[in-house]
Amino acid sequence: MSQNRFQQHLVPVATLLAVGLVLWYLLAIWLNAAGVIERVLAPQGAWSWQELVAATFSMQRPVLPVPHQIALDLWTSIFDAPLDSPRNLLLHAWVTAGATLTGFLMGLVLGGLLAVCIVHSRTLDRALMPWIVASQSVPVLAIAPIVLIILGSLGITGMLPKATIAMYLCFFPVTVAMVQGLRAPQRLEMELIHTYSASRIQTFFVLRLPSSLPFLFPSLRVAIAAGLAGTIVAELPTGAQAGLGARLLTGSYYGNTLQIWSALIMAALLGVVLTALVAAVEYLIVGRRRQA
Repeated sequence: MSQNRFQQHLVPVATLLAVGLVLWYLLAIWLNAAGVIERVLAPQGAWSWQELVAATFSMQRPVLPVPHQIALDLWTSIFDAPLDSPRNLLLHAWVTAGATLTGFLMGLVLGGLLAVCIVHSRTLDRALMPWIVASQSVPVLAIAPIVLIILGSLGITGMLPKATIAMYLCFFPVTVAMVQGLRAPQRLEMELIHTYSASRIQTFFVLRLPSSLPFLFPSLRVAIAAGLAGTIVAELPTGAQAGLGARLLTGSYYGNTLQIWSALIMAALLGVVLTALVAAVEYLIVGRRRQA
């Protein structure tokens, strides 16, 4: 039964992946063909379509690299350079991951505190919630340079400015989910715990906080992915020497599309790893509670 269920999930995913790869290769041929014909094939005279396809798959600076070129560049960037070398993508991923996790934790703390204040104060609910929602209408591309300039004028450089941008994107989903979760207990449950003369602090830790966990963890998966995007955006205008954003920036400066795509793939893989870490913590906390 489990094997059949696995096959039912594997076949659609494998089919979609195969179709996507075929379309990618066809699109690469179409986008790279003009440059190949002009710079490589035309000076040599007559050429066949096989030569055209082979040339579009082996360009040094293609418009759209093909998957095997990106995979080869990833391999050489990870395994053919020392870990402390600026050419190693793992170093850049580590720098970006550190800032992302720091901003994620800052956003978790800020969002949790705001949610507690909103739930326990009707005045703060009316005063804070509209501004919290409005804060997310400002594009991160606009706010990142402002935050970086302000913190830089205060002498705050390095990882903290990038973590601040990540926090800006992380705290909103945490706040909204925590408010909903902390208000999840039913009236009957609240009245029952009040019959035991429980204080607000006891009610929070015994009833409200456990009830909020199923709401919190899905928002954390969204938050850490948003925080990763914010960290990469924050690395772009700072001229950082390390980080996936810096890697993207240098690739765009020199027209190295392979480097850009390798950094993008590494960012996607890093996002999967960070989201999986949050899911693992969710299983350890919420999953075991359900099984118990």
